Formats: sequence, structure tokens, C-alpha cells
Amino acid sequence: MVFIQYGQIDVLDGAFVVVDKTGARTHIPVGSVACIMLEPGTRISHAAVRLASLVGTLLVWVGESGVRLYASGQPGGARADRLLYQAKLALDDELRLKVVRKMYELRFGEPAPARRSVEQLRGIEGARVRAAYKRLAQHHGVNWRARSYDQQEWDAADVPNRCLSAATSCLYGIAEAAVLAAGYAPAVGFIHTGKPLSFVYDVADVYKFETVVPLAFAIAAKAPPEPERAVRLACRDLFRQGKLLEKIIPGIEEMLSAGGIEPPVAPADAVLPVIPVPDGLGDAGHRSQ
Repeated sequence: MVFIQYGQIDVLDGAFVVVDKTGARTHIPVGSVACIMLEPGTRISHAAVRLASLVGTLLVWVGESGVRLYASGQPGGARADRLLYQAKLALDDELRLKVVRKMYELRFGEPAPARRSVEQLRGIEGARVRAAYKRLAQHHGVNWRARSYDQQEWDAADVPNRCLSAATSCLYGIAEAAVLAAGYAPAVGFIHTGKPLSFVYDVADVYKFETVVPLAFAIAAKAPPEPERAVRLACRDLFRQGKLLEKIIPGIEEMLSAGGIEPPVAPADAVLPVIPVPDGLGDAGHRSQ
């Protein structure tokens, strides 16, 4: 995956290039790049978007280092087999529980309690999360009452809650980019359901307490004049230095593989394309034309 910032992306002399303000060209081998993250200050031509589509490279418009996800060239997931696989896991109560238990294990570093339903695991998770907030607040010397915020009255929240909200929003951006790049649907969740980004919330929660939550409390303890901006910049640096995106995508596969099933095969009476689609050079979530 490649992040591009402050440049004009175009196709010049048959090559996919980034042109900076001095006119210098940087060639990008678009056919061998799975995903191009377009950060602020980037413009892209129609020819470049068309070429990326032809070779199956995903374009994602993001904030710095993926702290926001604004748009994607392939919304909703690009692989039918992976969408069916994800849906089968989510719709079967037994398989769904296996995936949720794996998410719990990855999040807390220990197996989930035996013989618990999804609802019971959700309750246990909530209690552990509240305890973790309290523990981190004490560690950083932050005055903490409870997790509380209202999007309609953002400024009414205290600084720790504003820092946490900004940090989790940044994490949701990079988690959504990972879900799309892996070829899955952001809306088909396992713990969270009924929202356009349910699966994104599921995935982000697995990594939340090892990445952005401690960072949010550390910044809240300093009481900066612009806490949200300080959090976004810190998340940007954290995502780059920790190469978080490279960890999330295989993590998604590990979560779903806990169901113990293979992606479903096409039915025997399925009608195949009249003109077969050639294999693309991108990864699972990227389609070519």
C-alpha cells in the first residue's frame, strides 16, 4: 500500500506518476500496488482513476495516515465469495459466536469464558472496557467520570471524552480502509449490527486498547488547547510508525477463520460471465475491469 500526499496524480507517457509542485515526477507501479491512499493535498486525474480501475488497484481518499476515510473507489466490498463467506458467518448463530469469541481473545489476550452467548460476552466486554478506562485514567492522572459524549453537543464533553472520541474516529478510518482492501463489507458485523460500519467497529475494537486509547489518555493528561487536533496528529504518527494497516488485514482473516468454514462455492446452476474477467494483480479486495 502507498500513501500519497501533496501531488497531482496523472498518467503521463503511459506511466502512473505523481507530479509535485516543482514538476518532478515519481513513478508508481500501479499494477503491483494493492491500494493507494490519497491523503490531503492530493489531486487525481480521470485517466489515473481509469488506469487504477483497469489494473484492480483500490483508491481510498483518507486523512493523514488514514485517520479519516472519506471515500473509496470500491465501496461495499469487491469480492462476491468473501461477501458470501462473511454473511454466512454472521447469519449462523454458532459460527457467529466462534468469530466473536476469537475477537474477544485477540482483544484481551485470553480465551473468552466458556458457554457464553454473544450478548453475555458483550456484557463482559463492556465491564472490562470500563475497568480499562478507569485504570488508564489513574495511570495518567486524568480526572475520569465515565465514557459519555453527545455528537450534537461536542463541546459539552470533558477533555478525556473528546480525546477518546477523536482517537476512536481515527482508528475507524484506518479500520474501514483495511476492511475494504481485504474485500469484505463494512456493514456486516458480528458484535455490532445494524449500522453501515458495524464490521469496522468490530475490527477497530480489537486494536483499540493497544493503540489509540492509551494515546488519548496521555494527551488528555497534558490538557492541550486543541485536544482533538493533538489526538489526530498523534494517531497519524502512531499509525505510520506502527504500520497498523499491515497488522489489521491479516487480523481480519484470523478473526473470520475462527468460524472454521471455507468460503462457499458457486451453486452448480450458477451462470458464469459470458466474458470472463481476467485475474488482476491486486490483492483479494481489488477488482479489475
